[in-house]
Amino acid sequence: MTVLQNTPSAVLVLAIGVLFGTGVYLLLERPLTRVLLGFILVSNAVNLMLLVAGGRAGASPIVGNSPADEPMADPLAQAMTLTAIVITLALTAFILALAYRSWQLHGHDEVADDVEDKRVARAAAANAPAFTDADAEETGQTLDEEAATVHDETVGDEDEEAAR
Repeated sequence: MTVLQNTPSAVLVLAIGVLFGTGVYLLLERPLTRVLLGFILVSNAVNLMLLVAGGRAGASPIVGNSPADEPMADPLAQAMTLTAIVITLALTAFILALAYRSWQLHGHDEVADDVEDKRVARAAAANAPAFTDADAEETGQTLDEEAATVHDETVGDEDEEAAR
């Protein structure tokens, strides 16, 4: 009975956890270089997790090429890992280009605060509404009166004048 054949190594599971935790911590930082390092660590953790989930190594997954008593390796985990590596490489190049451009423009690679976020934070601190809702204001008209004054874009100008 081989129940424990696909049980992953505790060291690999611990390595996945450490890589993932460190990567998430770095992703939450402001400098783009740390974000990039965090993304690379998370992607390596995911790649390692996919390979561990694929099970033990076995014979090549080509039918008729392996001995009958040796199980074949799962090609799906390897294919997904190769795809993830390519995607990670492309995204790494993109973030490096963003960091370099930010360095050229501002002299640093930190992500700046959004102006709209600052405005919303100030409004929240003052306990004021973040925006004025024009639909919530009372005009003193009924809904039928407001509907009669709204311009209908689907009706042509001739039809609109004829309706009046």
